[in-house]
Amino acid sequence: MTSFGNMTDRPAVIVRLEDQDGVEGWGEVWCNYPACGAEHRARLIATVFAPLLIGYSFEAPQEVFDYLTERSHVLAIQTAEIGPIAQCIAGLDIAVWDLTARKSGSPLHRLLGGEVSSVSIYASGVNPTDAPETIERARRDGFRAFKVKIGFGHDEDLAVLSEVCSGLTADERLMADANQAWTIEQAREFVDRAGNVPLSWLEEPLRADRPDEEWRALAEQTSIPIAAGENVRGQFDFEHKINSGYLSVVQPDICKWGGISANLPIVRDILAAGVRYCPHYLGGGIGLVASAHLLAAVGGDGTLELDYNTNPLREGLANPLPAVRDGAITLTGEPGLGVQPDPDRVREFVVA
Repeated sequence: MTSFGNMTDRPAVIVRLEDQDGVEGWGEVWCNYPACGAEHRARLIATVFAPLLIGYSFEAPQEVFDYLTERSHVLAIQTAEIGPIAQCIAGLDIAVWDLTARKSGSPLHRLLGGEVSSVSIYASGVNPTDAPETIERARRDGFRAFKVKIGFGHDEDLAVLSEVCSGLTADERLMADANQAWTIEQAREFVDRAGNVPLSWLEEPLRADRPDEEWRALAEQTSIPIAAGENVRGQFDFEHKINSGYLSVVQPDICKWGGISANLPIVRDILAAGVRYCPHYLGGGIGLVASAHLLAAVGGDGTLELDYNTNPLREGLANPLPAVRDGAITLTGEPGLGVQPDPDRVREFVVA
């Protein structure tokens, strides 16, 4: 349930690469809404990108990202499908990094220079209709931070947030996601009325393409940290957002744009600017674990998003999925992503 529509499915496009030595790597392509986008991206992979990769050799994963980006650049302009093409490249890039790390015998976060294996995690996708009950279940499952969907009317939103806040313990945190629901006037009214709600951040209160003046005016009006980034694409735009001064939390989605290769330097810039890096993620298990590895690699005080709604493609595509304990997960010491799709658990969901 979001302010722009209800998600009734949890689609996923998974890619598997295998090199000449039989070493494999797994990646995931963003396709969560609408569900028909999954088929489109799968066909782009099969018809555009697979022919480019078969027989291609490389020394470092970044070369593959640069090669695919260059070879598809004119196509992306010609078709105006910049987003879907970027998402396919992102998924393939993750698979290349997984393959490379497996081949080196190192967990991905270690290959990327990380020194810790544990990352903070929060329960996302909490619908307002049953938020207190959902949060109680998430609490029992080990979560200590929760994000509620809002954008359904200020009275309704504030009533839900107030009810949830009344049940939080001292070590728990609450965030709210408006999913680009408001005009600047509506957003300013909300933050005025939400002054006593202890939010760790307010996510996408405005549409992602609204001008800087609106984002800046909102940030200057409230002490609630403003978060965004899942709908930002490209190094230039990210650098602009990082240096804008109005975002306290930046949330790239590695399956939506950039994969590991393009996001690694951006995330380092986020941290260097003194801003929190909290990866956005809503999809299957491969992308979730890849996001966790990047967060573990760069450090900082960020927290990983986990869509708390039931999703058999999460556990089924990332086995064994790290368990949540005391608000965190710990990555395995196995090479690469450290997880493997379980065909038996997802067979009934496969669409050829």
